[in-house]
Amino acid sequence: MDVNMPYSGRLTSEQFLFYEIRIVSKQYVEGKSIEKINEHIKSDNLFQYPTEREVSRLALACYKRIVALGNEKLVYELANAPAEVAKQINLYAMMRYNRLVREFMVDLIGEKFRQHDFSYTKKDINVFFSRLREQNDNIAAWSEQTTMKLKQVLTKCLIETEMLDSVRDTTLNPIFISSELETGIRENNDLTALAAFNCFR
Repeated sequence: MDVNMPYSGRLTSEQFLFYEIRIVSKQYVEGKSIEKINEHIKSDNLFQYPTEREVSRLALACYKRIVALGNEKLVYELANAPAEVAKQINLYAMMRYNRLVREFMVDLIGEKFRQHDFSYTKKDINVFFSRLREQNDNIAAWSEQTTMKLKQVLTKCLIETEMLDSVRDTTLNPIFISSELETGIRENNDLTALAAFNCFR
């Protein structure tokens, strides 16, 4: 991942999108362009949204995550593997696509796993954002509402991947990385990402 990539707050509306990325990745594996994928999703109402307004934007977000994975085997697993494996791969795709997600997962969650410190409180995520605000003018300019929403989405990512049991839980689960994801991360030579999934071998 490009460390010069700007921070983005678009996660407030894009979120985890697991159901959607499964649909897009299945179409992607079939070799369809984003335009064809969009057409198919809309014509068959695959996302089951009440209106088409958000379909194109969120399908494109999923498509960009898939491209950011940079690994065809991982894309195949994202489309076809059991949900718990595919959810880990989706989180990794988010880390490849969004600098904020990557730093949260590696610098905060990965560091906690490394130190066998399984506590996770509001203070942890508040300190993480405070440090980013001090280092980056763009983040410092985000509204309190945007920051609050981002904290909620990042915590939800932990719940989706079973690193956390609920929003009220304050203990991280020491998860096991799926073999498919570990292989893909190593093939990408993206070894710093392993810490986010409690993998230090």
